Amino acid sequence: MPKTILQKVLFKNTRPMVLYELYMDSSMHAAVTGAPALISGRTGGNYSAHGGYMKGRNLQLIRGRLIVQSWHASDWPADAVDSTFILLLEQKGQDTLLHLCHAHVPDGEYEGIKEGWHTYYWKPWKKYLSAAKAAKKKTGSPAG
Repeated sequence: MPKTILQKVLFKNTRPMVLYELYMDSSMHAAVTGAPALISGRTGGNYSAHGGYMKGRNLQLIRGRLIVQSWHASDWPADAVDSTFILLLEQKGQDTLLHLCHAHVPDGEYEGIKEGWHTYYWKPWKKYLSAAKAAKKKTGSPAG
C-alpha cells in the first residue's frame, strides 16, 4: 500500500527563494546533489534529476514558495502510479521552514526515499549554504 512522507526542515538564515532556486535551477540542483538534472521552470514542464532516476512534471509552481510535481523513479514497476511531491517554503523570521509532503510512495520504496531526502537534499543543501555564507563573509558580501 502506498505511503506518504512528511518532513519539516529548518534552514537557518536562509530565504525561501534561495531554497526554491536550489531545487528548480537545473545547474544549481546538479551542483548541490552531485548528479545531472534538467528542470523546466514552468508549470506543465518536465523535469529529470539524478541522471534520469527521477522524472515527472511540474504540476504547480509558485516562485519562491511552492513546488508541486508528479514524481516517478526509474526503478519502480512500470505499472506504478506516479507519486506527488509537494514542497512548501515558509519564511520564519530570518529562517525558512521547508515542508515536504511526498504522497503515494510505493511501500517498498518508502524508507529509501524518506532517507534519500535527507541524504541527497537537506544535508547537501545545508552544507552548500554554509559554505556560501562563509565565502560571503570572507569577501565582505552580505550573507544570503
